[in-house]
Amino acid sequence: MKDLKASRGKYLIQRLIELGENETQDFKYAISDARKIARSISAFANNRGGCLLIGVKDNGAIAGVRNEEDVYVVEQAGSMYCDPPQKLTFDAFRTDGATIVIRATVSEAARRPVRVREADGSRRAYIRVADENIVAHPLMVRAWMNHRPQDDILDETAWEILDAVRNAATPLPPEVLPMLIHRSTAITNATVVRLVNLGLLSFTYVTHRFRLVAVPESELPIG
Repeated sequence: MKDLKASRGKYLIQRLIELGENETQDFKYAISDARKIARSISAFANNRGGCLLIGVKDNGAIAGVRNEEDVYVVEQAGSMYCDPPQKLTFDAFRTDGATIVIRATVSEAARRPVRVREADGSRRAYIRVADENIVAHPLMVRAWMNHRPQDDILDETAWEILDAVRNAATPLPPEVLPMLIHRSTAITNATVVRLVNLGLLSFTYVTHRFRLVAVPESELPIG
């Protein structure tokens, strides 16, 4: 299949399935929509990489790869529907008799964001949260696109944002910051992007919404 030589992998695949769908793993059985596959590829690439187990149902049941074309569709998803194109690596494992499961591995992107060319002409970047592919927050995308700031000198607005996030009882949605610090949305958003790039703030996804958290001192970048 696709010039892949299947190796014995019954127990390896079983161990992977036991981990379930998670931040770095997605089960794929019905390979019918390349764009849907591209969203998983984008989400993994924008995070820390991951793999698709082709031939495994959502409930973890091993069904095997149904058609050789499934692998080509996954390749197409990475090459045609991801921007920039993503190249996956494929490994085939024989689990029982003629049953084959293919592991398609997505590497963490060297350049983010990796966007998906959607059917409506838009391009959306995704991020993996637990076992879901979530459309990345626009400020997260801006932070990915912007180069790291040349200096780490913080102005008054930056300190106000940091204080607001650090003193909040719960993680703050970035949309509420302009009102809290009495600054324009444009200035606030630009400063949030800079603070994310400096490694002082990060995004978390809580109750179906992106929110900002302050990076703990123990995790702050050095230098």
